[in-house]
Amino acid sequence: MRVVSLVPSLTEAIAATLPGVLAGATDWCARPADLDVVRIGGTKNPRTDRIAALAPDLVVANEEENRPADLDALRAAGIGVLVTEIRDVPRAFPELDRVLAACGARSRPRWLDEAAAAWAAPPAPGPRLSAVVPIWRRPWMVLGRDTFAGDVLARLGVDHRYAGHPERYPRVPLTELRETAPDLVVLPDEPYRFTADDGPEAFPGLPCALVSGRHLTWYGPSLADAPQVLGEALRATLR
Repeated sequence: MRVVSLVPSLTEAIAATLPGVLAGATDWCARPADLDVVRIGGTKNPRTDRIAALAPDLVVANEEENRPADLDALRAAGIGVLVTEIRDVPRAFPELDRVLAACGARSRPRWLDEAAAAWAAPPAPGPRLSAVVPIWRRPWMVLGRDTFAGDVLARLGVDHRYAGHPERYPRVPLTELRETAPDLVVLPDEPYRFTADDGPEAFPGLPCALVSGRHLTWYGPSLADAPQVLGEALRATLR
């Protein structure tokens, strides 16, 4: 098999399971760190001509991260395209099974069993927290309805304020975000790279949890330790 991945988390999942299968990946596919494949542009602007030149057996994509027009262009060039749809934690496991099988895996990898086990336990009892979860600034954008990251947080006892918003990633004025008065603000380091010096200052008086965007938003090997990594970051903020 020769596979091109248009999704960073799927790139990591395939590379961890089937070394040597990937022929190409996006410029944003940063894991594994030693991945040595042809880079084909971004998730939103892939070089379809470069992908076609690689003559892949399959391109793996995601309905949220990749544009339909680019996927249609690849299909028109005679390339098989597998599109995933993952908007909550339970759906991640069968979708990852489907991707890996399509890429040639003959059995389920151990990391995927470990990830499923990590999320099998019910949330620990205790009071639930409210949060706003910015994913961008200039303009400010937050998690809205029906998102994978929102479901991850919900399973860790954190309910974000815009879970019922009509949009999945609404733009919300900073003044409104502050006025919701959440228990905490969750600031991931991707897609916008929030840091201790860039983000918390916008929410004076509110606890701000700086968390790993990979553990919050990626569906792949990071799922195995995401509950522990995110849980520790959230608890440290509220001590």
